Amino acid sequence: MSLLRRRKVTTDSSKSANSEPKEDEKKNQYNNRRRKCYSPDKWSCWDSCCWFIGFVCSMWWFLLFLYNALPASIPQYVTEAITGPLPDPPGVKLGKEGLTVKHPVVFVPGIVTGGLELWEGHQCAEGLFRKRLWGGSFGELYKRPLCWAEHMSLDNETGLDPPGIRVRPVSGLVAADYFAAGYFVWAVLIANLAEIGYEEKTMYMASYDWRLSFQNTEVRDQALSRIKSNIELMVATNGGKKVVVIPHSMGVLYFLHFMKWVEAPAPMGGGGGSDWCAKHIKAVMNIGAPFLGVPKSVSGLFSVEARDIAIARTFAPGFLDKDVFGLQTFQHLMRMTRTWDSTMSMIPKGGDTIWGGLDWSPEGGNFDCSAKKLKDNNTHKAGQNASSNSGDMKSANYGRIISFGKDVAKAHSNMIERVDFRDTVKGDKLGNSSSCDIWTEYHEMDNESIKAVADYKIYTAGSILDLLHFVAPKLMARGGAHFSYGIADNLDDPKYEHYKYWSNPLETKLPNAPDMEIYSMYGVGIPTERAYVYKLNTASDCNIPYQIDSSAEGGSEDSCLKGGVFSANGDETVPVLSAGFMCAKGWRGKTRFNPSGIRTYIREFNHAPPANLLEGRGTQSGAHVDIMGNFALIEDIIRVAAGATGEDLGGDRVYSDIFKWSDRINLQL
Repeated sequence: MSLLRRRKVTTDSSKSANSEPKEDEKKNQYNNRRRKCYSPDKWSCWDSCCWFIGFVCSMWWFLLFLYNALPASIPQYVTEAITGPLPDPPGVKLGKEGLTVKHPVVFVPGIVTGGLELWEGHQCAEGLFRKRLWGGSFGELYKRPLCWAEHMSLDNETGLDPPGIRVRPVSGLVAADYFAAGYFVWAVLIANLAEIGYEEKTMYMASYDWRLSFQNTEVRDQALSRIKSNIELMVATNGGKKVVVIPHSMGVLYFLHFMKWVEAPAPMGGGGGSDWCAKHIKAVMNIGAPFLGVPKSVSGLFSVEARDIAIARTFAPGFLDKDVFGLQTFQHLMRMTRTWDSTMSMIPKGGDTIWGGLDWSPEGGNFDCSAKKLKDNNTHKAGQNASSNSGDMKSANYGRIISFGKDVAKAHSNMIERVDFRDTVKGDKLGNSSSCDIWTEYHEMDNESIKAVADYKIYTAGSILDLLHFVAPKLMARGGAHFSYGIADNLDDPKYEHYKYWSNPLETKLPNAPDMEIYSMYGVGIPTERAYVYKLNTASDCNIPYQIDSSAEGGSEDSCLKGGVFSANGDETVPVLSAGFMCAKGWRGKTRFNPSGIRTYIREFNHAPPANLLEGRGTQSGAHVDIMGNFALIEDIIRVAAGATGEDLGGDRVYSDIFKWSDRINLQL
């Protein structure tokens, strides 16, 4: 037995001895592989990308940690060391002057800036109850884009909720203080008002579903009734002091509609009586007001485009027309936005009388698109651009809102042959929808009808409505029931008592409130979309058949024709003509549009971009949304809320030629 055991031990030891080299060999092989994998000679592009992303993320979190860990005075010290001493915010400055709360304040947000949340949805939206679909992080847009578009769309026939879907506006100041994380809308103004003592009981955000037509916000949500009740409550609980209303962008038109609704008898109106506005409103301080519409809305409805999208298509032709990974393409976007009836409130109003015709426009082409922007918003100065480069702009006729071809945009009307598209009968056979997954109204037009639109060549504000009725009849049928775009011959005609006219300042009267004040506050000095050069898009039968011709250029650096878009003076979204005309002429003094002689003031803010990144979006910006952080504008608002009048502010402050342009418009007053 001992021998057997000895042999067994001997055998085991020999095996162990033999296995040791094998294990060492395996370790050596493994180490060799590791050396090969991490050898600098084998460094790959993928390794570089990973290290770069890791480095950026690490630095970002480190800087973020320092920013939050260090005392607030240190980042401020660094900023002041680079930019110089920072001025006190308006609220702090005016608080030191002794200004305090007096008049309650009502904010009326514009289109797309108010948050929307889900209350009822389809199976694909499970888990999103009361989560924001619009505003905030927009996380659901990236996670489930087609489901998001389905729930953001309204019913194409009624303009209300589709079956099984309820999306409602967020309430409270948080509804529109920030559009997305870090992107303020009303937050800066709210914070500055708080510096002189304002709080939620003296501030109210009149949020509403900005997708709906104005009257439908009352039909579905009783939004107008809620605004009326809240204003009455604020006046009653603040010693009878009237409110100061601050609408922004499309909110200006919405509140114009409200002022007619609140005084109109029920059931169409709020039944407040003809003196309701006089009893409850001290001033309406309109910011970035599209009183007479914006040409940008035309390109949006016609081809879902604007300047930035047209440029993007230049760098990636055809890409945005494709359904890539289920993301929202032009077809998805058009199908969704064409259910939003509110967009039709901003179609240009007043026709050729206001916006110009085939061979003239009120602006006269005298804005220099290369003009340097001033930073002084305290100097009363008129006509800054009057002596600008008019030589280049003589060929730019802003009255032609849409031109098919650059040569057509510049030629005299006598030299252009046009074929009237309105005589064209749409074919029975659907020309381009047989293999299209996403339906738009363009799929009900045959090729002959599509070509006829281009053959008409020029569309002014007067013929734009005919164009939209031709290419989007369902859209315009809904819009025609809620909005109007003409000029009233006789404002005493009973037909103007209908709500479709209430948001058009050219077809309605201001309230009988002689002590009320109306301000138009807007930015100037930024090239703003005014007219477009288009071309046919024949890339695919399923594509939108028209697009901005981004190859159309003016030929010089200071030209206002760039990327197929003619620019005029404005705030990047609303031209000066639309924002300023009513307060400069249409409502100035006692007119048929302003029978009680409500005092009107124009307050222009000359755009100055931020000097560096540390200034963020700037404190002297005149851009359409960034102006909400403009210190001079905020100071005006706080002073009026604290009891000042327009005369106390110094009356009009004008940098553009709005009064000169207004004089060129032949409108019966």
